[in-house]
Amino acid sequence: MTHASPPPDDSSDPAPDDPPSQLKRLNLPAVLPIDGKQPLYWLSLGLKDIFHAPWLSLAHGLVMAIGGGLITWLAHDRFWLLASAVSGFLVVAPVLATSLYAMSRAIERNEAVNLRLLFKTWTQWQTLQNNEAVSYWCLVRFGVLLALAGTGWVLTSSALITLLAPVPIHTPMDFIHHVVLNTDSYLFELWLMLGGLMAAPVFASSVVAMPLLLDRQLNTLQAVLTSWKVVLTHPMPMVLWAFLIMGLSLMGILSLFIGLIVIVPLLGHASWHAYRALVDTRDVPERMPRQEAV
Repeated sequence: MTHASPPPDDSSDPAPDDPPSQLKRLNLPAVLPIDGKQPLYWLSLGLKDIFHAPWLSLAHGLVMAIGGGLITWLAHDRFWLLASAVSGFLVVAPVLATSLYAMSRAIERNEAVNLRLLFKTWTQWQTLQNNEAVSYWCLVRFGVLLALAGTGWVLTSSALITLLAPVPIHTPMDFIHHVVLNTDSYLFELWLMLGGLMAAPVFASSVVAMPLLLDRQLNTLQAVLTSWKVVLTHPMPMVLWAFLIMGLSLMGILSLFIGLIVIVPLLGHASWHAYRALVDTRDVPERMPRQEAV
């Protein structure tokens, strides 16, 4: 009498990774709990940081305001160049605010906030590029990704308007008359919807990525996934935060860029406090050693 052999034991074969285990392997920081009104509190903390070092903070906004005004003057009669400049500002602003994050970090640590700090923030990645574990190249890589995203939006919106506008769009007034005020089509609404669809993943990828890359020894992929983790964990507060950023930025632009003198440092400092409130970095090594307290 023959006996059926027992089924082979597959317990030694490694099971395929499921998505949660793959995410754990990336060693992403944990997301901290917050309440829905926290974004307003981040703005108040950002304002407090401006008063801590007003001239250095407002200088960032002044540079952005002068740059915006100069571009507008050069491109006032060329709509697509002007649209590219505004889109580029909104997309790349998290990178340009890097030294504002560094200022807020120094204030938090009770360290000196001065021109030397700003100079080190913008140049130290060059001295660390040979040590990948603490390299600031990840900041450069992320900035390039944001610039590519902004370029993609300009090209996509340009194709949409060119294909569907009733007349060629060359100047800002052409856009207002034939797209914004055109009651015979829904092109403007479609353009806004497309912008929202393209802006949402950019926001989700960058909401805490830049201050996290500045502060801790993580790579670009870990920072971007942590940003997505934050947005998926706290969707409603992040929607409020996105509307506050967009609304304040547009107010600054529509005020002939004068409002950017205050709004740029306000949002930069507040973004640092958003990162600190949202991401648990206790188990992640710091990227730079602490300085002596003042």
